[in-house]
Amino acid sequence: MTTTVEGRHRIERVRHEAKRRRLTVESATAVTRNMRRIAFVSPDLADFVSLGADDHVKVFVPDPAAPNGAAMRDYTPRAFDAARRTLTIDFVLHEAGPASDWARRAAPGDLLEIGGPRGSMVAADDFDFVWLVGDETALPAIGRRVASLRPDVRVATVVVVDGPEDVQPFETRADLRPIWLFRSVGALGDGERFVAALRDLPTPEGDGYVWIAAEARAARAAKTFMLEERGHPKGWLKAAGYWVRGKAGESEKLDG
Repeated sequence: MTTTVEGRHRIERVRHEAKRRRLTVESATAVTRNMRRIAFVSPDLADFVSLGADDHVKVFVPDPAAPNGAAMRDYTPRAFDAARRTLTIDFVLHEAGPASDWARRAAPGDLLEIGGPRGSMVAADDFDFVWLVGDETALPAIGRRVASLRPDVRVATVVVVDGPEDVQPFETRADLRPIWLFRSVGALGDGERFVAALRDLPTPEGDGYVWIAAEARAARAAKTFMLEERGHPKGWLKAAGYWVRGKAGESEKLDG
């Protein structure tokens, strides 16, 4: 998909060769109480390509309940160093689940297999402003996108997490306005929190790119609000359900 306005604001889908790679854990550190950052190293990363901030790789982790003994989950490459052949992935630590269980115990020397990414959605960094909306599962993509933006571009992040202990800083050269929404405050659902925050957020002048990723129903609520109530151009908005409540390992495409 490519969207342009007078040669600007190009949003392009780039395909990559699908490949499975075997990685070794180099380090594992806590980002917050519910997120662990794991750096991997491998010669298999010599031809690894990840062009988009919201790219996904398939992670294969042990799961005795799975038919083949392994569960497959989607994760965002948080950072990649081609020279060192290192890949960093942030794992959200849920109460239970094969990927969370593996990440919680991961130590240097442990092995992990990944596949992909199969493609990248690359949005040009020439918009006048950028809004990034999501929950904790979207934080790796949000952090990566914010870090890549040009100096002084106006960017707002609207993120739902459990509480203040889950807030993490973003490194950026952009003009950043971070908005954190806590489930521990009030009884609203994530979608309602997104809509309330977006309703209060003034729209800057110029053209804007909006990116949304969260639980499917919450992401859909934010997308519907932006398109129907704020009148944001559909071609400049990307939304995804990174997970579906009650359905482990499932995601939902919300574009198109």
